[in-house]
Amino acid sequence: MKKFKAFIIIFILFFSSIKQSYSQTIPSSFADLAERLMPSVVNISTTQTVVTRDNPFPGFEFPPGSPFGDMFKEFGVPQERQSSALGSGFIIDESGIVITNNHVIQGADDIIVRVNGDKEFKAKVVGADPLSDIAVLKLDTKEKFKPVKFGDSDKARIGDWVIAIGNPFGLGGTVTSGIISARNRTIGLTRYEDYIQTDASINQGNSGGPLFNMNGDVIGINTAILGRSGSIGIGFSIPSNSAKLVIDQLLEFGETKRGWLGVRIQDVTKEIAEIEKLDKPRGALVASVAKNSPSEKAGVKAGDIILEFNGEIINEMKELPIIVARTAVGKKVQVKIWRNKKEITKIITLGRLETSEDFKVSEKEPQVEETKIDDLKITVRKLTKEDIKSRNLPNQSSGLLVTSIEKDSPLINSIEENSIIVEAQKKKIRTFDDLDKVVKEVLKSNQRTILLVILNSQNQRRYIGVKLN
Repeated sequence: MKKFKAFIIIFILFFSSIKQSYSQTIPSSFADLAERLMPSVVNISTTQTVVTRDNPFPGFEFPPGSPFGDMFKEFGVPQERQSSALGSGFIIDESGIVITNNHVIQGADDIIVRVNGDKEFKAKVVGADPLSDIAVLKLDTKEKFKPVKFGDSDKARIGDWVIAIGNPFGLGGTVTSGIISARNRTIGLTRYEDYIQTDASINQGNSGGPLFNMNGDVIGINTAILGRSGSIGIGFSIPSNSAKLVIDQLLEFGETKRGWLGVRIQDVTKEIAEIEKLDKPRGALVASVAKNSPSEKAGVKAGDIILEFNGEIINEMKELPIIVARTAVGKKVQVKIWRNKKEITKIITLGRLETSEDFKVSEKEPQVEETKIDDLKITVRKLTKEDIKSRNLPNQSSGLLVTSIEKDSPLINSIEENSIIVEAQKKKIRTFDDLDKVVKEVLKSNQRTILLVILNSQNQRRYIGVKLN
């Protein structure tokens, strides 16, 4: 009996200790952590001057496609207006070095950073990188600040607790919590994507803010959300290990210096793996090799499958650009290749991506065509990837962005510039012809009333009913 009682006591103590150790992994409160970290998280506001031109001959319009239309637009009276944006950031050095997203400060005339909710400082850009969407700022002051440090994002696991602090909707320091929902996400916003996905609430204005682990270390930079009107529990952060490589280069050089192979690649499908007698779909298939590139000089050919780069195994195609980019320019690396159903090795001396002709061609800004919808007396253009990124819209978003509204437009009192027309008469709008066709159908009808669905400049979804003349 005594032995049985002793066994019961040991059994209870054993399982209570397990329960206690498990309960300790669930924080009872984030208050102490938030209080410690809040002074290091900043709110960022920017202003940008936007210039538009009025029609110099009101009431007179050239026919669509007329070459005189564009010519006379140049004689319009320039109208300047101030556009503003909000974001977040965090301090990594007591001298006032601030990290944020590139899209938060891109094109800004003035950058104002608010620290600890009350003090405001002007900031200048030390360096910015659109490809990773990271920017480094320096506060214009000699004051000392409380910095935070980067943690090791590679050690962050799915299910770990995290907190996000930022400036959602311009409300100032706001703390949200959640867990890491997934790793290694790609959503099509930038060239180098390896996002941490979290269900911690992230909204407009959180861009550039930090994602902290329970030690108070930054393991991510909050960058994007999925959901048109706000957080739906799917937010994305740049891992700190990837970000730190870019930040260090921006601080040292004011620009990035990424390794460059000079190949265009694609996925290795199941069918390709079978044809090439590869054990399974893996690696990156070389679709083409740039002329005079490091790969061409080393003898890499189209049709090769890159299996390993500098000792790192390439399981999926998307891994290779990230690994190459973080490798030092000028370094000689060993690359294992699958060619003619056998493995061979090449030694490649990496070039620099930013100085390559391949990069210069890919980075040229495409011309964005604007078209006037005569019956609505508005000018619109297609939604671009840059629009989607800067406004934190879902990657699959489509519509027409309103660039100008004439004073006698039937929409003058209903919508504003930078609104996005996404539907008309319950039909999705993707092209100029889509909208023009619907408008003409409405004008032929008896009611002559058009129902538009728009996203306003704050990305709020609105239904607009307008009577057309």
